[in-house]
Amino acid sequence: MLMGIINITPDSFYDGGKINNIDTAITQINSFVEQEVDIIDLGGYSSRPGAKNISIKEEEKRIIPIIEKAIELYPKVVFSIDTFRHQIAKKAIELGVSIINDIYFNYGTKEMTELLTKNNVSYILMHMRGKPSTMQKKIYYKDFYHEILLFFEKQINMLNKKGIENIILDPGFGFGKTLNQNYQLINMIPKIKEFGYPVLCGISRKSMISKVLNTSPNKSLTGTIAANTICLMKGANIIRVHDTIEAKETIDIVKMTQSNL
Repeated sequence: MLMGIINITPDSFYDGGKINNIDTAITQINSFVEQEVDIIDLGGYSSRPGAKNISIKEEEKRIIPIIEKAIELYPKVVFSIDTFRHQIAKKAIELGVSIINDIYFNYGTKEMTELLTKNNVSYILMHMRGKPSTMQKKIYYKDFYHEILLFFEKQINMLNKKGIENIILDPGFGFGKTLNQNYQLINMIPKIKEFGYPVLCGISRKSMISKVLNTSPNKSLTGTIAANTICLMKGANIIRVHDTIEAKETIDIVKMTQSNL
């Protein structure tokens, strides 16, 4: 499946400031709809390392009017909200968003958990150490492989005990990992899939690509395509991307290859 990224933020690492009002957001959403993107992920809070903290009021101002208009225009499209704040998630669910993409759940609040138990929405559970402002200072693990798996085991069990079953697992590429650890995560996809839930990979134009290629995010599309291809071949169910046309072609080629084993 294909998840298209729309960041309504001035400071996202790749596309910050490109979409800054309802009109530009709806234009991009319309483009994704025409391309038959499976999920459109909307976010109003940048999670890049060192990103500026903003108030709940500011995040709501950025994202909620766009969600309201988008669902009015495209009621059958699957939208997700990229937020860690239960107040924003609640408003988005009330408007019709069906997936919560919450990078902070390992610091999850009681309110967010209750929100998930009371609503029939899917939840993206992502691994991250610390917060975006500190995560790259928390990259030392005693046993990276087993700590990642233990994180998912504990969080899945906790969610299941609350009756939450609609879970998507995100390894958290670039969130508190070294360059090598990010590539180890790719090789861990088959093991993570053993938990029995879909796996989402968000690698698009991240520094784990540009550092290997000694280039910038603006010039890392080819590397992104290569990494996403490997993730899909390893068993990833969803890829989260900025460049949906190229990603859709990637998925089609991988599907054809896998159907002719």
